[in-house]
Amino acid sequence: MSNPLLDFSGLPRFADFRAEQVTTAIDILLKENRALLEQARSSQQPATWQNFVQPMVDANERLSRAWGQVSHLNAVMNSPQLREVYNQNLPLITQFYAELSQDLVLFEKFKQLRKSREFETLSTARKRIIDNELRDFRLGGAELAADKKQRFLEIQEALSKLSSNFSDNLLDATNAFALYVENEETVKGIPNDVLQTAQEQAKADAKAGWKFTLHMPSYLPVMQYANNRDLREKMYRAYVTRASELARITEADLDNMPIINNILKLRQEAAELLGYDNYAEVSLATKMATSPQQVLDFLKELADKAKPHADKDLQELREFAKKQLHLPNLEAWDLAYVSEKLREARYAFSDQEVKQYFPENKVLTGMFKLVESLYGIRITQAPATSNVQCWHPDVKFFNIHDASGQLIGQFYLDLYARPSKRGGAWMDDAITRRHVEDKSGGGSSIQIPVVYLTCNFSAPVTINHRSRPALFTHDEVIVLFHEFGHGLHHLLTQVEDLSVSGINGVEWDAVELPSQFMENFCWEWNVVSGMTQHVDSGESLPRSLFDKMLTAKNFQSGMQMLRQIEFALFDMHIHYDFKLDAGKTVLQLLDEVRRDVAVIIPPDFNRFPNSFAHIFSGGYAAGYYSYKWAEVLSADVYSLFEETAIDGVVNTETGAKFAKEILAVGGSRSALESFIAFRGREPELDALLRHNGIAVS
Repeated sequence: MSNPLLDFSGLPRFADFRAEQVTTAIDILLKENRALLEQARSSQQPATWQNFVQPMVDANERLSRAWGQVSHLNAVMNSPQLREVYNQNLPLITQFYAELSQDLVLFEKFKQLRKSREFETLSTARKRIIDNELRDFRLGGAELAADKKQRFLEIQEALSKLSSNFSDNLLDATNAFALYVENEETVKGIPNDVLQTAQEQAKADAKAGWKFTLHMPSYLPVMQYANNRDLREKMYRAYVTRASELARITEADLDNMPIINNILKLRQEAAELLGYDNYAEVSLATKMATSPQQVLDFLKELADKAKPHADKDLQELREFAKKQLHLPNLEAWDLAYVSEKLREARYAFSDQEVKQYFPENKVLTGMFKLVESLYGIRITQAPATSNVQCWHPDVKFFNIHDASGQLIGQFYLDLYARPSKRGGAWMDDAITRRHVEDKSGGGSSIQIPVVYLTCNFSAPVTINHRSRPALFTHDEVIVLFHEFGHGLHHLLTQVEDLSVSGINGVEWDAVELPSQFMENFCWEWNVVSGMTQHVDSGESLPRSLFDKMLTAKNFQSGMQMLRQIEFALFDMHIHYDFKLDAGKTVLQLLDEVRRDVAVIIPPDFNRFPNSFAHIFSGGYAAGYYSYKWAEVLSADVYSLFEETAIDGVVNTETGAKFAKEILAVGGSRSALESFIAFRGREPELDALLRHNGIAVS
């Protein structure tokens, strides 16, 4: 137990973690797993759940939990030492799982179990696990000839390394840029709390003035509030050329385009080895959508409905910029700034004004109160005296108890941006709920699920010797609710078989349902009013200001929807009907997509694909459409809450039904079955369009 990565008795021991321990731990776990798999292969007994499936689940969970800690730390506390050992061991992990998915002996044993009498006696969850395993063996190349298996394995290892390199390049490119400004006139319009942080960062670098970076808490306020157009242009140009051939700010070659091209070639080759025409078909084999064309038709239908609204949004923006701000030509670096000015003029409030009402503690308390009433649970923060080890002083840890006081889940909350942390917001699982047998004969127990919730918000600041809490924009509150929705999906599961417990086994294009569902509550007065307190006056958010926010809810919703559709179409086309060797480049494909659906065409130097981490270093390849697909599900689900609300207050019976039919079942049945069990019918598009202020025809 001296190596914390080999201790599975409780929570991760982050304070004891050392980068040099990684290779030893992974080596031990891989040897143990391979020995167990060899036993499973050589066993002459008929394969059963207990003698075949369960031992593999146990062994693979140990490896997954250990490597999960390493991956998590590499994302939130990146360092040269950790990155080195991560990249050293990543090919070994990739190779193990690739070899496992190609093992014909194990594949055959699963097929025998599927045909056995025992299969009919298994729970629905276990039947689904076995069917998923058979599918994954086929997708992993188990049925390929020996030479093709070897090539498929080489491709998986190469893709794993390329994805890691893509992520590293993006983080390094983001961290490499800094813009120091000394002229006070240049920073006019930028909020004081942002300037305070920028000043402190400049001082830490022994520089005068203010330091601006490409991390969201610095970049977004500059783009939204800086009156100086040249400053906005410099920041925009640096941001959209990150990790590209146009950003030569370090000696290292951080251009991600060669990596993108290699990833696309290898994904296509892997698809063809498996007998598919393209990688999109491989991706959709594990999703609700049945074909790339179905996805394209779905996105095209949404685009057709959103386009007139987006055209109107842009026309209003251009007219306002010209008449009120004297900007005859609306450039890409003007959009956020002009949009904020138009919002202020039209609705008489600004994001910065609203932000003062959302201090961290009130937001968390309000969010917890909501889910406590919805699902009959209680959330408490672990005291500083507890034995919980966190990876950074800013990280908080919480316990979830059910109505009877039983501990049912735990989560880490890491809210603030820092240079060692990759951008964005996400949830990841640390431990999954499952039934555990005590091998020493001490009975059985339920393993408590644990998740990581990660964001990149502004940290608390000190202004004029007065400490101010972290303040969130309303958009950031929505992000927090989104990630907490993912967390609850994993934490409130009632499934006791690991492979379909929580988010495991849920179709990728449905996994966003609980997260996007949670976002809706950020627009309910009965929820929002209880989670606000002005940082200076202590007053709650005025109803009049909330009503303005509500009126402005669908401000530029047409443009926003088209932007997401643009990304989703680019992702699907690049994995479906795009051929690198046909003479067209990735950027040219993106230009074609934009000509078809976009109302805003970025400048030629924009290198968006180079930072599109979702599809090149995340799990969304040929799956970015999932956000819109799941948004249809979540809007339709929420419409039942609207229909059953009592005097504007959420109906707890509907909340209990959502917990039972969606959250509790995890991946133990299909997402469509779960949706129908809750809603009583198949999904409809109307609720999404209505929530976005788009007329339903």
